Parts: sequence; structure tokens; C-alpha cells
Amino acid sequence: MISLTDSQKIGMGLTGFGVFFLFFGMVLFFDKALLAIGNILFVSGLSFVIGLERTFRFFFQRHKFKATGFFLGGVFVVLIGWPIIGVVLEVYGFFLLFRGFFPVAVGFIRRVPVLGWLLSLPGISTLADKIGESNTMV
Repeated sequence: MISLTDSQKIGMGLTGFGVFFLFFGMVLFFDKALLAIGNILFVSGLSFVIGLERTFRFFFQRHKFKATGFFLGGVFVVLIGWPIIGVVLEVYGFFLLFRGFFPVAVGFIRRVPVLGWLLSLPGISTLADKIGESNTMV
């Protein structure tokens, strides 16, 4: 079992609430207040989980400047009141930032009993294979 420090537990809670508020904000037709709260909670929770220095190093690596610009730019656009455009920018930036983790996630999900079966279905397996391939950095 993985042991977490108290700040990491707080970070997991903040990140979870952030994802919940982001999802709920999208379900309620891109409510800008819920999306803004979700963005703030998600980013602050991430910094609690991995630490401020590691968060800064993750977002501001030289090869991730474009991805960070799209993600943080999307957060800013949501905060100033254009939620649909901001969420589109965030999703694109999120994909660029975390695409290195997708092959690991797909490999893990394939070993989970029910989810692995779902990934082996005809249409989904092609998509999962494409996502599971190692991606080159842009």
C-alpha cells in the first residue's frame, strides 16, 4: 500500500474536487463559475500532491512550453468568462502535457479484468492501441 503524507492527502482531495467541479461545470452547460473553481482546485491539488517545485518543473520544461501555454491559457480564458473556448484550450493543453502518461495508463487498464475486456472490443481496441503507442515529443 502506498503511504501518503498529510499534504498529499489534501492534494488528492483538492484534485478530486477539482475534477468533480470541472465535470459538473461542463454538465451544466459550461457554467463559468464551476469551471473556474474546478481549475483552481485541480491545479492547487496537483501542486499539493507532487510539491510546488516539481509542479513548476513539470509545467515549465522546455519541450512543454506549448502545452503549458494552452493549458494555463485555457484556465485564464475560463477565468475571464469564455468557458467553452477555455475548456477547448485546456483539453488540448492537457492532452499535450500528459500524453506521455497515456501508454502507461492504457497498459494498466488492460490488466484490470472488466476494463481490459472493454479495451479489447473491436472499435475501442484500435483507439487504445493508437493511444498506447509511445508518442514522440513535439
